[in-house]
Amino acid sequence: MVASTPHRLTPLLAPRSIAFVGASPRPNTPGHDMLRIIKRAGFDGQVWGINPKYQEVEGFPCLPALDRLPAPVDLAVLSVANARLEETLDAAIAASARAAVVFASGYLEDDANPPLIERLRAKARAADMPVCGVNCMGYYNDESRVWICGFPSPRQPVPGNIAFIAQSGSVFGALAHNDPRLRYNLVVNPGNELVTTVADYLDYALDQPATRVVGLFLETVRDPGRFVAALDKASRRRIPVVVLKIGRTDESRKLALSHTGAIAGNDAAYLALFDRYGVIRVETEDEMAATLMLLAHERGAAPGGIATIHDSGGQREMLVDLAADLGVPFGRIDAGTRARLAKRLEYGLEPHNPLDAWGTGNDFIGIFTECLQALVDDPDTALGILFADVRDNYYLSDGYLEAAKAVAARTTKPVLIATHFSGVRHDDVVRRAMAAGIPVLDGTQPALLAARHALEFRDALTRPRQTASSADPALSARWRGRLAAGRALDEADSLALLADYGIPVVAAQVVDSADTAIAAAAAIGYPVALKTAAPGIHHKSDVGGVQLGLRDEGALRAGYAQIAARLGPRAVVEPMAPAGIELALGLIVDPQFGPVVMIGAGGTLIEVLRDVSYGLAPFDQHTARRMLDRLKLRPLLDGMRGRPAADLSALAAAVARFSILAADLGDLLAEADVNPLIAGPQGPLAVDALVVPRPHTTEG
Repeated sequence: MVASTPHRLTPLLAPRSIAFVGASPRPNTPGHDMLRIIKRAGFDGQVWGINPKYQEVEGFPCLPALDRLPAPVDLAVLSVANARLEETLDAAIAASARAAVVFASGYLEDDANPPLIERLRAKARAADMPVCGVNCMGYYNDESRVWICGFPSPRQPVPGNIAFIAQSGSVFGALAHNDPRLRYNLVVNPGNELVTTVADYLDYALDQPATRVVGLFLETVRDPGRFVAALDKASRRRIPVVVLKIGRTDESRKLALSHTGAIAGNDAAYLALFDRYGVIRVETEDEMAATLMLLAHERGAAPGGIATIHDSGGQREMLVDLAADLGVPFGRIDAGTRARLAKRLEYGLEPHNPLDAWGTGNDFIGIFTECLQALVDDPDTALGILFADVRDNYYLSDGYLEAAKAVAARTTKPVLIATHFSGVRHDDVVRRAMAAGIPVLDGTQPALLAARHALEFRDALTRPRQTASSADPALSARWRGRLAAGRALDEADSLALLADYGIPVVAAQVVDSADTAIAAAAAIGYPVALKTAAPGIHHKSDVGGVQLGLRDEGALRAGYAQIAARLGPRAVVEPMAPAGIELALGLIVDPQFGPVVMIGAGGTLIEVLRDVSYGLAPFDQHTARRMLDRLKLRPLLDGMRGRPAADLSALAAAVARFSILAADLGDLLAEADVNPLIAGPQGPLAVDALVVPRPHTTEG
């Protein structure tokens, strides 16, 4: 459901009256280009130039100052130098302009304190004025025919269904200016986001009737609460959000800090956040473009996998290899579909998906049409792709397009054409395909990734809404009081905390002498494990503080003597853990998005394998199961080479309960780790735990 009242950003992004401050007739200047651009957009509202030197620029009336406007304008576009920026924004606010765009950087040499950018921010906030910029490229609102940019543009005003918000000006320019297949209703470069953030633009885009998909090139999130609310809004409205998030590595984070001064958060938190709201993450601009093209299509992916048809056996084999690497499933065509294919294929060609349909070239249009139709009609086909390196002025390409058009007209599933080589010259083929509603994607890998993302979004739509429980208030109050004191928890305390939140833990007894260790072992039953409980030791095995498989009193006494001599008398006696798969369960607290739970390969391999999955706490068992399914070690949990399968339902329940602990107590914790968490047929068991309260924490 789209909002019926105007959005707060309507004066900024869909104004009906605009004043261009700094208007100029001088060619190749921002003051001139911005007026030429608004004219090319087809804007039919009121436009004024503001410059005391001129009475008219590009056919628009020009006034000497903002206070000479006959009425307040929706939007003031400030194309002035930094030295004049503060006084010009003051004038716009005094003239009751409802919004502003600022191209200048907002930085002054030898500036005062607070600096210019902070003074501008305070003024805009006090006036409740949305601002695009500072240091922005502007925007194109093709739906409302408003283009606000200070540079020439080769693009055409053809409205579409893609909204794209890019924190990088270069990415904004690359995707907005080059490929006519990317048809937008809105493209924005928000610049340094003085007061108006990506979250605001995303919220606006989701309210626009034409929006079918939103793309984000994201360096950071400056308004986490509103960003999360916008992602939730997209999820509820079933509009896919595609994100290229940079700053995943330490080195790129350093570069981003020096470039924008804005990188914040942790990539694990973004992974968890995106998973919760079904956000599609891409890695390159090519993958972004292909995915936006496909998801902007009016048809969504049906159940099943992809079906592809080819005119080359070699390229088909290349595709199969890449699809396996990228995790793209093919539809499992049934016997009826194979019979239809066999009836139409030339001798020597096998009826498979993916399908090599090129034989002698005889009646190739008929063969490709009927075979692609058979593939698309199969109940396990989600979408159909005709892979061929189509090019202009080539009869084969014209024939393939004819086949794709015929099939698309007889199905409700997406039908598209994809090339293997991204450098083919096919402008005319693309134009005719777009007119028929058939996307053309370039490059084997981007096309496969786009198809995979279409399936991912389809599956995200079927997920149940999050239903995580909350902690018992009395339990929460007791542990919050304990943690707020800031005192360290030993292993027994840590395990007790886990147990109170419903996570199965190994029985552990704290001992301080050989005799108490032997008494504990007698109560537990041999064999036992002995671990140091000396304060401040977080990784016991690294300092020789663990003795395993102690089978009798003599072995226990000797093991205790060794540990006590080096690390002190305090220790823990536990039963030996049952056989199973070692996992690690952990907690990080992201400064923007809060507690994030990690599940992954455990034991001593956690830092080597880095096989981990993340979830934003709290979450339910469905999310926990999805996190487990993403792990590379996931097949081990089903049992291999005679080993019994782990109880996945019990394991998912334990992970979900840990997420409730994380959400309830995360603000009081510096870290929390369970390693290993043994996953076996009798359910999970936490064997070792480390819970570290935040220092100097006080309640309230």
